[in-house]
Amino acid sequence: MRDDLVAAIPNMRAFAISLCGNRDRADDLVQEALVKAWNHLDSFEQGTNLKAWLFTILRNAYFSELRKTKREIADSEGQLAAKLSVPPEQQGHLDLLDLNRALSKLPPDQREALILVGAEGFSYEDAANISGCAVGTVKSRVNRARTRLNELMTTTPAQSGGAASGAEADSEESPPRPRSRTARAL
Repeated sequence: MRDDLVAAIPNMRAFAISLCGNRDRADDLVQEALVKAWNHLDSFEQGTNLKAWLFTILRNAYFSELRKTKREIADSEGQLAAKLSVPPEQQGHLDLLDLNRALSKLPPDQREALILVGAEGFSYEDAANISGCAVGTVKSRVNRARTRLNELMTTTPAQSGGAASGAEADSEESPPRPRSRTARAL
């Protein structure tokens, strides 16, 4: 059986080259087919055409690989993979901390109006009923809160007049982080 397998290699190689058109890939296909044939010798029925059995294995290996590579895209420089990446989640946590810090700096009446309308989704009328004030007052508070929140979320500590510690004063000023989606939603 081993001699018959070795004798079939030149014909298998020619068939593989005709399938894929690449000598190196053809050699790989022949090797893959021979390994599969060797591992499944028990499924070969004596007295049948060994060459036909080997060619079938080779052909199936070629088309299986072809189907698999149709779903793959060459991305040697990683440009497509970069588009599929997900930003790290710690940025969302930092944005939430910034938002909470900025919300705590708002006057309580503005913070309440902004949370009711922006975060909880109440209408201005419902927020006015909850707060016990006029609808126009709620609209004004929400507008002032959004404006102030925007200012707080887009300024750096140096721009807001915060005193820098020794280590911070020595380092270059960092650019402001962009507003989070959470702040934009409010």
